[in-house]
Amino acid sequence: MTTKTMNILKFGALLSPLMAIAAQPAHARDRNVEVAPYLEVQQILVADLKDGTDVLTYTSVAAGIETSITTRQAEAQVNLRYERRFFYSDGLNDDDIFSGLARGNVQVVPNVLSLEGGALATRSRIDLRGQSPSNLVGDIDNVTQVYSVYAGPTLATNVGALDVNAAYRVGYTKVESEDAGILPTGQQPIDVFDDSVSHAASASVGMQPGELPFGWSVGGGWEREDSGQLDQRYEGKYARADVTVPVTPTLALVGGIGYEDIQISERDALRDVNGDPIVGDDGRLVTDEASPRLLSYDQDGIIWDAGVMWRPSRRTSLEARVGQRYGSTTYAGSLGYQPNENTSLNVSVYDTVTGFGSLLNNNLASLGTSFSSNRNPLSGELNGCAFGQTSSLCFNDALQSVASSNFRARGVNGQLAYNYGGWNTSVAVGYSRRTYIASQFGALAGFDGLVDQNYYANFAIGTQIDERSSFDANVYANLLDSGFAGAPNVLGLGANAAYYRQIIPGLSGSAAVGLDSFQQDGFDSELTASALLGLRYDF
Repeated sequence: MTTKTMNILKFGALLSPLMAIAAQPAHARDRNVEVAPYLEVQQILVADLKDGTDVLTYTSVAAGIETSITTRQAEAQVNLRYERRFFYSDGLNDDDIFSGLARGNVQVVPNVLSLEGGALATRSRIDLRGQSPSNLVGDIDNVTQVYSVYAGPTLATNVGALDVNAAYRVGYTKVESEDAGILPTGQQPIDVFDDSVSHAASASVGMQPGELPFGWSVGGGWEREDSGQLDQRYEGKYARADVTVPVTPTLALVGGIGYEDIQISERDALRDVNGDPIVGDDGRLVTDEASPRLLSYDQDGIIWDAGVMWRPSRRTSLEARVGQRYGSTTYAGSLGYQPNENTSLNVSVYDTVTGFGSLLNNNLASLGTSFSSNRNPLSGELNGCAFGQTSSLCFNDALQSVASSNFRARGVNGQLAYNYGGWNTSVAVGYSRRTYIASQFGALAGFDGLVDQNYYANFAIGTQIDERSSFDANVYANLLDSGFAGAPNVLGLGANAAYYRQIIPGLSGSAAVGLDSFQQDGFDSELTASALLGLRYDF
């Protein structure tokens, strides 16, 4: 059994609590349930337009399930797909691809105690300096499989006039080891993230404005991520007090002050007789278990922030804050706007110190249990964004690279979903910036202070043409700046379109075409065309 197959089986086992919701008997649920398992068989052709002799064909057999569940005590959404690819070209081995996105929430004690969880299986870019393929087919470099899952309880109740809240979650993230491919001359490969276990706990007590002319809360939290690579450890603790001062019925001033202590440490790599770090067979640095802990980040002291909160209706909310944290000025905010059932706008501004696994878990936790997630019609991969009426999310910031070091992440993300006249439209844009953190005395000293940046945009549109046919199209772009001296920027662009036609009840056919390219300064650009014919049976 291969490592990839074992990881797929582990991921499936971790998803079992979410899938158990769907397995409840019909009489046990007063609910709205949609469960749509399917099988697909597809024939795909991929041609390199820069080299007309390079044409790849393969057959794909896939099985998946799309599930949406709403009951009196549970909500869940699951979009999973397993695909087996059979290649006809010499030198290419058959491949297994597993992708999915899931979120669920079960009310253990209605309106008091709930258990929630989430999971993601997808593929990520390894190194920002390398290739940036978007149609992940064939003998591709600089791409690896990523799995992430989390679960935990949430408590929200009242004790008299007091609001009492508490939450805990544990998460696990795994990145398979793959080759980043050819890098620019003189550039050394990054150390690739392996796996991590992360924890997050918080508790607070407070009062809403009413009995007092202001609202207040006091609370604290703890986060920890233990990574297998170089035994890296992130640990943060905080305690703070917050106040909310109403100015008008829809506008309030908000602010808080507290104390925070964050430490990040790692061990050194094993070194050869020349003192150079040793790289293992999986392409990662080999940890020196006997090495003392090397402190790479130690920040403690007073933290504060202040801002405004505006909620003119239940469909609109805006919050913006500025403050002091991580030893510098921080900015954070969010905007949610849902003027009607057809339109949803979500914008977030963030600033956090974290690791790769914790960032993925945090993104999953911020996604609601009702969303739509589109797939690339040619590769079957998730497009990277999920859209919902109350929350939307793109994983572009988390998946821009899988460097093992912790980092400070800052950026802005915006998602708009608009449905009208039978047309479904979604737009996502964003910018993310990472400043990496590593010990000056360890094997990753060259990464300390390195800054990389990612700009991205996605556009999708689709419609039901008639009772038996539909159409959708996607356009996407990203610009990557690795921050390494002498390393080129990488621009990735792509577009695809697909037509679906029901043949008989349950059986449908599909046809799709696409263009994908990336341009890497100093290297020949790449442009590929793809075409697909397929059959799908929905049970």
